[in-house]
Amino acid sequence: MPATQIKEKTALQGEMLCNRLRKRHRHLKKWARRTGTGVFRLYDRDIPEIPLVLDLYGDAVSGALYKRPYEKEDAQEARWLEAMKDAVSLALEIPAARIFLKERSRQRGNSQYSKLPDRRFTLDVTEGGLRFTVNLSDYLDTGIFPDRRLLRSLVRSQAAGKRVLNLFCYTGSFSVYAVAGGAREVDSVDMSRTYLEWASVNFSLNGFDARMIQARDMPAQGGTSPFRLIRGDALRFIAEAHKAGLTWDLIVLDPPAFSNSKAMTGILDIRRDHRELIARTLDLLNPRGKLWFSANPRRFHLETGDFPQAITQDITEQIRDEDFRGKKIPICYEFTLL
Repeated sequence: MPATQIKEKTALQGEMLCNRLRKRHRHLKKWARRTGTGVFRLYDRDIPEIPLVLDLYGDAVSGALYKRPYEKEDAQEARWLEAMKDAVSLALEIPAARIFLKERSRQRGNSQYSKLPDRRFTLDVTEGGLRFTVNLSDYLDTGIFPDRRLLRSLVRSQAAGKRVLNLFCYTGSFSVYAVAGGAREVDSVDMSRTYLEWASVNFSLNGFDARMIQARDMPAQGGTSPFRLIRGDALRFIAEAHKAGLTWDLIVLDPPAFSNSKAMTGILDIRRDHRELIARTLDLLNPRGKLWFSANPRRFHLETGDFPQAITQDITEQIRDEDFRGKKIPICYEFTLL
C-alpha cells in the first residue's frame, strides 16, 4: 500500500478510535465516580482493525496492542501506535506522556509480568475505598487487574473473622481486600520478592502491616503476625501446608495459565493441571469453607463433577462489572466445601 494511503488510513482509524473513546468515557465516568472505581476498561478491540486494549488509571492510560494476524514493519507499527496514542490523548484530554501503549502477544508462564525497559511511571489509584500502587510503564501488567474487581469485592464481603489464603498472590490486591473486610489472618503466597514487596506497599497504603517471610518459616496456625507475605512456590506450599495440617476458611486460587519458572517444582499448565490443583487446594479448606478459582487460558473447560467434596458454581457472570459488558473476562468458579 502506498505511503499516502497508509497515512490516510491511519488518520481515519485515529478518528474512529477518538470517537469511540469519547462515547465510552461518557458512558462509564459517572458509574466509576458513583462506585469509587479508579481503574476501568475503556476499550477492548471494539473496532476490529484497531486491536488495542485500553484501561484508564485515574488521569493516565495503560494499554496494549494485541499481536496482529499478519506481519507489519516495525517502523510502520511504531508510527501507527503513536497516531493511536495521539487519538487517546485527544479523546480523554490526557497528555501523551501519561499514556503507555505496549505490544502484547500470547503470554506464557509469568511473562505477562516481565520487566520492560525501566521508566518508572507509578501512581496510586483507588478502588472500593482502598488504595493501590500501579506501574504503568515497566511491565505488561500494571499491578491490579480490573476484570477481577467484583471478585475482590466478593472476597471482602465474606472475610470477616476468617483465615484467608491467597495463592499466586501477585501484588496482593485480594489480600488487602480481605484485611479490609475484617479477616482474622491473611496468608499471601508468591515466588517473586518484587511482587511481595509491592504487596507490602499496598498493605501500607491502606494502614495495614504485613510481615514478609519465607515459606519454610510459615508459622503454625495462630502465629504472631496475622498478615503474612510468604515467598515460595505455591504448589510446594500447598503440599507442605497439607502435611502440616494447616487449613483456611477462604482461599483465592488465581494461577497463571502456564508457568515453567525455575523456582517452581515443575511445569504448571492450568488446562492440564487444574483438576489436581483445585482438589489439593480444597484439602486445605475448613468445613463450609470457600475456594475461588479464577483462570484465563484459552479453550478451558472444568467438569464440576470432578469435585464431589464441594458445591461448585460458575460465578463468571456474577463478577462481570459494567466496563466488561460484552467483553471477555476470566472464568471463575466458587467451591463450597461440604
